[in-house]
Amino acid sequence: MSNEALLAHSKKSQVKRGAKRASYEKSKMFALVDKLKLAHLGFVSEGRAIVIPMTVWCVEEHLYFHVANKSRLQKLVEAGEELCVSLAEATEWVMAKSAYHHSTNYQSAVLYCTGERVTDEQEFNQVFKAIINDVEPDRWQHIRPPSITERKATALIKLTIQEGAFKSRTGGVNEEPEDLHLPVWHGTKPICPYHAYNGKATDN
Repeated sequence: MSNEALLAHSKKSQVKRGAKRASYEKSKMFALVDKLKLAHLGFVSEGRAIVIPMTVWCVEEHLYFHVANKSRLQKLVEAGEELCVSLAEATEWVMAKSAYHHSTNYQSAVLYCTGERVTDEQEFNQVFKAIINDVEPDRWQHIRPPSITERKATALIKLTIQEGAFKSRTGGVNEEPEDLHLPVWHGTKPICPYHAYNGKATDN
């Protein structure tokens, strides 16, 4: 696989514990971003570690999110500070015959990014068009575009991924041979999201 298809990674981002579950393929990371569109952004402000959940989406190989103009997060990005972007999805509980071997099947990513504010009007439109049309195809052409006032109030941030890693667990239970006789069920149990979509939209 070419270096262009892989995330850069150093000692800071390289997965050490459970290294066999790690991947540095960009395609797996971008697929997770496309699926979740929700990430946690970590940064340091005034000596304190802060983590904020944000809507995050990708266009080509950049991540985007938006905040209110002149916000703390915007100022940090424009000052050249690094952000840590993390995503995770749990899909199954792994139920074992011992407490120790209970686990979770999941996929996750941790990315270290730097960024800038998008000031080009065409890119601003295209990036918001991308996320809106991804949620509902062709919706952008039927809605009102942002006004001048709304553009001034919104800071669209473009992130460049400097390095990172993807990690996942799949499969069944790992058991100790001496536990196999225990009369208790073991296997995987789907995690059902509380927001499961029933196929019907709700009018506001």
